[in-house]
Amino acid sequence: MTNTLFDALMARHAGDDRPALILPGGATLDHDGLYRLSGRLANLLTASGVGPGDRVAVQVAKSPEALALYLATLRAGAVFLPLNPAYTAAELAYFIADAAPALLVCDPAIVAQRADFAPDALRLLTLDAAGQGSLTEAAIRHPETQAPVPRAGHQLAAILYTSGTTGRPKGAMLSHDNLLSNARVLADAWRFSCDDVLLHALPIFHTHGLFVACNLSLLSGGAMIWLPRFDADEVLRLLPQATVMMGVPTFYTRLLDRPGLDREATARMRLFISGSAPLLAETHRAFEARTGHVILERYGMTETNMTTSNPYDGPRRAGTVGRPLPGVSLRIVDAAGADVERGQIGMIRVRGANVFKGYWQMPDKTAEDLDAEGWFTTGDLGMQDAEGHVTIVGRSKDLVISGGLNIYPKEVEEAIDALQEVLESAVIGVPHPDLGEATVAVLVPAPGTAPDPQEILAALSDRLARFKLPRRVILADELPRNAMGKVQKAALRQRHEGLFAKG
Repeated sequence: MTNTLFDALMARHAGDDRPALILPGGATLDHDGLYRLSGRLANLLTASGVGPGDRVAVQVAKSPEALALYLATLRAGAVFLPLNPAYTAAELAYFIADAAPALLVCDPAIVAQRADFAPDALRLLTLDAAGQGSLTEAAIRHPETQAPVPRAGHQLAAILYTSGTTGRPKGAMLSHDNLLSNARVLADAWRFSCDDVLLHALPIFHTHGLFVACNLSLLSGGAMIWLPRFDADEVLRLLPQATVMMGVPTFYTRLLDRPGLDREATARMRLFISGSAPLLAETHRAFEARTGHVILERYGMTETNMTTSNPYDGPRRAGTVGRPLPGVSLRIVDAAGADVERGQIGMIRVRGANVFKGYWQMPDKTAEDLDAEGWFTTGDLGMQDAEGHVTIVGRSKDLVISGGLNIYPKEVEEAIDALQEVLESAVIGVPHPDLGEATVAVLVPAPGTAPDPQEILAALSDRLARFKLPRRVILADELPRNAMGKVQKAALRQRHEGLFAKG
């Protein structure tokens, strides 16, 4: 029996001197070097008492060593648990208590806070943004060779915690088969090969940056330009060296702000991919006009990896996330679980080898969202047209029911975003003493404009039914976002929840 995911990603790379990572400043780490580093780290994990199935919690900055640690955890037969470096000690304490890891790897700067997040019995090693710390210091004393611990496809490879906006965070359990099957499907759908150079400016504590970007590049044997974070000027400078870029919509809007983004700068690129948050149709059209490239939008989530994609060949439709990927079944259902007609809005449910095994230590929540036949209820509202293209309308928890009428925020946002004075917007529902809920539009003005809220409402009056019009328009310098660029509507709702309170 093999180590399903590690062997697929790395086994053939032993002795391969082609670049795996191209680092800032031009230095490289070849595939063989990454393979050998993962061996040292895997031996260190084993020597530290990490056994098959044990969790290795990792809260560190992005670095080549952090990627090698992911591979080493797989190689040692353990379960990788990446955590956002921005989490506070209190948040970290929850994850440690819930997942009960055998080892925590964190930044040296937070070790002094250990009493606030980790019990004394928990083994702790450190790794900083430069790849230095007790982890790498100890790894030097271990050999580079280590036979991967055998793991079956159904066994766990990783746990990723999902947002806690509707309760305490849930640990999505992802198997070797979940991750590998999806990587193989995407590599074929998006035509990845060993000749590709992926411009990687995403974080690696999330599905997008780790399981989509890194797994695809390693599986295909290509290279990654390894940036610690997104910087529009640096990305623009490096585009001529790349063939593929994956990003969140914010990446593309910021690139569009740079006058140097044009057809010449993107001449070597074959593919731009966007995900993790909705891409505005306006951004889609503007990017094509400037570069000649049509951004490929896709749809997925922590529990499923990727489920749909616009085509590599053929038209990519602005505003849609494409058709279900090969091997993925998708249904749009009503509140009773019955399929709705094409073109009707309903809840998105998916099934396939990519769908996770359930939530860690939460059997009741697992049973609620994942049925016995393998159908997962995503929590997203959407519709599917006659040709199978899926459009995401929003999260079910974002649906606003005002005076008994359903209002889909995305429809209102699209009407607002089409106005010249608006850069972007977010529509939320907040408590209302008469209507139950009322819609509030929080918008960011376009540069050089100063829109009047009443004029905004007047401009919307012939585009939207009266009941869909926001009860209040609020101007903001920016919208709150998480590390993946998703607008944090829960934070907006909390901020404005008393807007219509009496007294």
